[in-house]
Amino acid sequence: MLVLSSPSGAGKSSIATALLKADPNLVLSVSATTRPPRPGETDGVHYYFVDVPKFEKMKAEGAFLENARVFDNYYGTPRVHVETQLAAAKDVLFDIDWQGTQQLRQNARDDLVSVFILPPSMAELERRLRRRGQDSDEVVKKRMARAADEMSHWHEYDYVVVNHDFDQSLAQVQTILAAERLKRGRQTGLKAFVASMS
Repeated sequence: MLVLSSPSGAGKSSIATALLKADPNLVLSVSATTRPPRPGETDGVHYYFVDVPKFEKMKAEGAFLENARVFDNYYGTPRVHVETQLAAAKDVLFDIDWQGTQQLRQNARDDLVSVFILPPSMAELERRLRRRGQDSDEVVKKRMARAADEMSHWHEYDYVVVNHDFDQSLAQVQTILAAERLKRGRQTGLKAFVASMS
């Protein structure tokens, strides 16, 4: 499980999209959320869009690996989707915040690799948020106010990437993923392979 976290606008979703496009063994963990869809978002592809009572029922039933409330909306990772992908020998990419990452770490520390994406500056972060054109001035202000708190959790992650340049940041995350896949404990069948050589 590969987690990417960042304050909104720092580039994690763009990096996640590029990683998924380049790597057929990586699949996105699709979260459930109570927020309304943004333009271009499709239910079941970008998120599972559910109402608050349905979300609370899923939470009570233990259906989430992690869940959090962010900007007055709930988000959660359905357990069954992730477990199905892992059983099919796929790596699962998570685009979640620090709260969700803490919960995942408690549930699956050995299978988790976490990367925090930092913006090059607060001014650049605000510029990126405004350039997206998806949020009102009020929402941008809320996101900027929350960014400092989110960034204070950078030290809880295995890796940190400062997103000065998109291509360089993408290459760094791809390098992290490649190195983590080569760890002895993650290479299934390695023991039998080495034994077959003697």
